[in-house]
Amino acid sequence: MSITSTRPPGAARSAPTPGGTAGGDPGRGLGPLLLRLHFYAGVLIAPFLVVAALTGLAYTITPQLDAVVHRAELTAEAAGRSALPVSEQVTAARAAHPEGTLSYVALGGDGATTQVVFDVPGLAEERQHTVYVDPYTAEVKGQLTTWFGNTPLRTWFDDLHRNLHLGAVGRHYSELAASWLWVVALGGLALWWRRQRGVRGRVRRLLLPDLAARRGVRRTRGWHASTGVWLVVGLLFLSATGLTWSRYAGANFGAGLDALDARRPVLATALDGAGAPAGGGHHDAGPATAPELDPAAFDQVVRVARAAGLDGPVEVTPGADAASAWTVTQTDESWPTRQDRVAVDPGKGTVVARSDFADWPLLAQLSDLGISAHMGLLFGPVNQFLLAALAVGLLVVIFWGYRMWWQRRPTRAGRRAPVGAPPVGRGAWWGLPSWVIVVGLPAVFLLGWAMPLFGVTLVGFLVVDLVVAAWRRRSPDRSRAAGGVSAGGR
Repeated sequence: MSITSTRPPGAARSAPTPGGTAGGDPGRGLGPLLLRLHFYAGVLIAPFLVVAALTGLAYTITPQLDAVVHRAELTAEAAGRSALPVSEQVTAARAAHPEGTLSYVALGGDGATTQVVFDVPGLAEERQHTVYVDPYTAEVKGQLTTWFGNTPLRTWFDDLHRNLHLGAVGRHYSELAASWLWVVALGGLALWWRRQRGVRGRVRRLLLPDLAARRGVRRTRGWHASTGVWLVVGLLFLSATGLTWSRYAGANFGAGLDALDARRPVLATALDGAGAPAGGGHHDAGPATAPELDPAAFDQVVRVARAAGLDGPVEVTPGADAASAWTVTQTDESWPTRQDRVAVDPGKGTVVARSDFADWPLLAQLSDLGISAHMGLLFGPVNQFLLAALAVGLLVVIFWGYRMWWQRRPTRAGRRAPVGAPPVGRGAWWGLPSWVIVVGLPAVFLLGWAMPLFGVTLVGFLVVDLVVAAWRRRSPDRSRAAGGVSAGGR
């Protein structure tokens, strides 16, 4: 978000700079267009990025907060004891919570409670009731209303980051931030790279600020740009993974996966002939009077799944009806990922279908790993620390960007302004080489279709730019009072 300095009336234009163009036409070439787009995106989208960074930073510590706030529900003292049969734990959970339909049972690792999850009529959409059972004593440790297995605390922070607790409307903020984050990051990188063109020690100048620069905008710009270079890969990752589950761009991404047949494979659960005990499906609310499950079936299904190699934390989901197999899914999203699944016939005690993570399409694997890393799950505390560092780094870069905007403001008598003026470049697209226009326009339209909020706001920026240009043409005195700026961002 680099803003350019004012020039006294009548002063000659400076020599060509790496960020701009030569001579008396600073509006031609790709540099001025990139600079102006980076400025508008930095000024107008940065507030959304600040909110996303702050809420994301808060989300990174939810595992530790969960361990404190919900310690009673989530933890059990192993002390070398062996876990009781799953049937006894399910029986204890049902006794403590007699209403609702049993949806699934999540078996945790050592020192974790077993989660017995019920679909209960009257709960909010996608909410369920979870009973936490000590696997070593079958003691019920607590009960909570959960969302896809998340505690109320984690759900609150998740909603804060995704939609600011405003529902579907609030999701627009996070999608807008993710849609523009990659543009701001890559645009800033390109501008900084151009500025260092032909400079001795280019790589060092790209990665480290010039501490010898005098105080003011030059030094601020050095910190802003060099820090952005260090963050750019992480910011691109956050943008891409955040868009995959956004409202509009995420829907287009999902449609693309469908078209490429790159989704997580569907696990076949149909049984041939022999019936299985009836039960509810995972997150499929059924009537409270549905036929009761035989808890002993859980022991049989878990035993078969363990023998098939599904170790670690797993979820056991009863079949949707008598003609459907039960499913057992590994739920360890840390590295190395364990997310294999099997369908088990509880009557015969056999595996009827299997789907291993290693056999998923590559795009499905990358999407799943990306989401796990975005949520801080893939590499545990290291993952959380890296996400927190990215969030803090983004906040610092935005602060320096706004500081440059403030430092660029005209302060001379008769030319004062509350903030800096936009860099020269209005209408710069008319000066682009024809091949850039031929290639760039279809690419922009494609990006605008794939990321609708990006496309709409980009058009908005262009309209605002044209309106301001028309207004200044009608008010030449005000335009001169605003002061001029050079395209190079000196």
